[in-house]
Amino acid sequence: MKIICIGRNYAKHIAELQNERPTEPVIFLKPDSAILANKMPFFIPDWSNGIHYEVEILVKINRVGKYIDAKFASKYYNEIGLGVDLTDRELQSKLKEKGLPWEKAKAFDGSAIIGNFYDKSEFDLENLNFSLQINENLVQNGNTKAMLWKIDELIAYVSQYFTLKKGDIIFTGTPQGVGQVFENDILTGFIESKEAFSVKIK
Repeated sequence: MKIICIGRNYAKHIAELQNERPTEPVIFLKPDSAILANKMPFFIPDWSNGIHYEVEILVKINRVGKYIDAKFASKYYNEIGLGVDLTDRELQSKLKEKGLPWEKAKAFDGSAIIGNFYDKSEFDLENLNFSLQINENLVQNGNTKAMLWKIDELIAYVSQYFTLKKGDIIFTGTPQGVGQVFENDILTGFIESKEAFSVKIK
């Protein structure tokens, strides 16, 4: 399986990082080794000067697809979830300045927190609230209606470049409010009122 991540899919997040608004989805990948093992803490890497959180709605692909039409994209997933794209922001900025790939800053071991998945029929995917708390304090609060590209549009776009396979996961982008994690923080994510994950930082 592969993890396909979408960057810059919320206008206010683009603004907070002072990035240029894209004319098409920004895509990067994480290897399966980036998945944080279930119920395990995240250990801040020794080489990092600071790791940032980015909470995102996830989509789990349920069948093989290539060149998927957006009007048929809903047939390619039954479940959505919530996760965190952990990022070394300082390292990412240095790589971007040099025009280099982001993988060292975005795809390191444990950098993909993946929470529970739920049947998509439980939610209105066009108006879906999700949030992240750190130590019970709200730090990110998003809604899918603010996406620049909706879930089905992302699936159609991504499938032009990568064959989607059963079990692949798409991170659909993060809203505003990203920030740094610290040792002993507890990250808890919610889709509507459902707790999707809880992870301790060490």
